[in-house]
Amino acid sequence: MGSFKGHALPGSFFLVAGIWWTGKYSLWHASRRNKNIGSTRLASRASQRRLEIIESSVVLFFSLVGILAEQFAAGGPRLQLYNFSEKHWQYLMNWQHATMYLFFGLAAAVSLVIHATEAAPLALDRLMLALAFFNEGFIFFYHLHGRSMLDVHVHQLLLFAVFGGALVASLEVFHRGNIILELLRCTLTVLQGSWFWQIGFVLYPPNGPEWDMKDPSNMMFITMCYSWHLAFAMLLVGSVIFIDCMLSIVTPKLFSSDMLHTLLEIIFVWLLCNDKL
Repeated sequence: MGSFKGHALPGSFFLVAGIWWTGKYSLWHASRRNKNIGSTRLASRASQRRLEIIESSVVLFFSLVGILAEQFAAGGPRLQLYNFSEKHWQYLMNWQHATMYLFFGLAAAVSLVIHATEAAPLALDRLMLALAFFNEGFIFFYHLHGRSMLDVHVHQLLLFAVFGGALVASLEVFHRGNIILELLRCTLTVLQGSWFWQIGFVLYPPNGPEWDMKDPSNMMFITMCYSWHLAFAMLLVGSVIFIDCMLSIVTPKLFSSDMLHTLLEIIFVWLLCNDKL
């Protein structure tokens, strides 16, 4: 992760996850409130289980991709942790990042087992997700030794979103289906994803001048920039919720039995006219 691409990769993962979760939870919530046939199907337990299985499989796949990228990409450790000839640890940053991906992969694997087999309590998936977020924050908290002032600051700001996500996921263990907690987790996940991108631009700018890592004004700007990222996350989540609400209202009406009957009549008349021609 010690590069721009190394920060853009997890940033993209978290952005996609946050947007996906927002769409999923808001659509389910709107469907439960909209009591009709189409909405009932969307909110049914069977459809939710299928989505959870697909989601867990995708998260597990991308976690493996992240681990392999950290290990075998250019300059990676290739599964080497200790240099016996020089007698010191090596590539610890890559190993820490791979460990972060590992815990999200474990959470996805447990969720996959739960929703595919029902062999474990349902709340265990939220508990594993909370542990994955906590482990990520724990690693980043002790990831800052010997870093420059601005480097430490941008990672410390990241911890607010990470530990916040861990706390919210922990609360969901006992309050599953609470739309407020779910959307708060979505917002913090989007914030985490966008901030990973920001860290990449600060520490490894692909274009333009490098940041002065010791300038206090840069720290002030970055702190304000974090608030902008939070506002962006809130607006993005709100936009997805609005779109989902519109879809939950329009889609069932569009595919209602009366509408389908009318559509079939139009098709029948059109075919009849073509036959006469």
